[in-house]
Amino acid sequence: MSARKSLILALLLAVLSGGAVRAQDVPPAHDLLLANLWIQRAVEYKANALTVYALARIRLDEALSDRNWTAAPGEQTGDFQNLPPAVVLDVDETLLDNSKYQVWLMRADQSFSTKSWNQFCAAQISAAIPGAVEFTKYAEAKGVKVFYVTNRGAETEKDTRENMAKLGFPMGGNVDTFLMQGEKPEWTGAKSARRAAIAKDYRILLNIGDNLGDFDDRYRSSESDRVKVFEAAMPYWGKQWLMLANPTYGSFDTSPYGHDFKKPRGEQRKAKWDVLESWSGPTP
Repeated sequence: MSARKSLILALLLAVLSGGAVRAQDVPPAHDLLLANLWIQRAVEYKANALTVYALARIRLDEALSDRNWTAAPGEQTGDFQNLPPAVVLDVDETLLDNSKYQVWLMRADQSFSTKSWNQFCAAQISAAIPGAVEFTKYAEAKGVKVFYVTNRGAETEKDTRENMAKLGFPMGGNVDTFLMQGEKPEWTGAKSARRAAIAKDYRILLNIGDNLGDFDDRYRSSESDRVKVFEAAMPYWGKQWLMLANPTYGSFDTSPYGHDFKKPRGEQRKAKWDVLESWSGPTP
């Protein structure tokens, strides 16, 4: 429904209900409204997250009993069977719910920027995804080291640690378990280099994230190539690799317009419409 039709409908409903709504009081249509409403308000979202982390416990126990099990097929080399166990988790929208930042973007009519994002991280108001704290504590209790491989910038590490510590996530003891983007020159947005660093000293049992890039560096490829990456990894999904749902942002969102962030919003939106398949409609 167009923004114009939405406005007209809202005004008609107000008149029919005996109320008076000024045009300026009707919020504008926004691409992210339903996605963020689902994240913040839907019990279905909470149930989905709890389901993923319940499965994670089952898979963790299976992995601990199978020394040949690894969730890092590209990075785990050599005789890794006797290495101490670890799990690798993304942070944003995997462990931390940052929907308050997404809603601020909507209300302020802004696009993502590193400046505003870092200010949000500094506020330390991200909440825990349902089931996330409990799973990481379960892993730690099993003697499994919990590593956080995040694309938050190194400059946000202190705020990220403090936010997560307040929520009860394991902090790693005397091991630095926070691997931030840019912390080392080779630690770019692609995460394989950081998984490889962990795999030198640990057997990685599970990899948990919300975006294809949490599992494979080819996440910013074309839609068809992303499908190929997904299909090639079919033996890992639901076993060594577990995916949280995140409809608010990610490489799925940018793939239709070639991940070209400089394109105007209108062109980005048109590219998304163009890739959607539709029913032809009712027969006249």
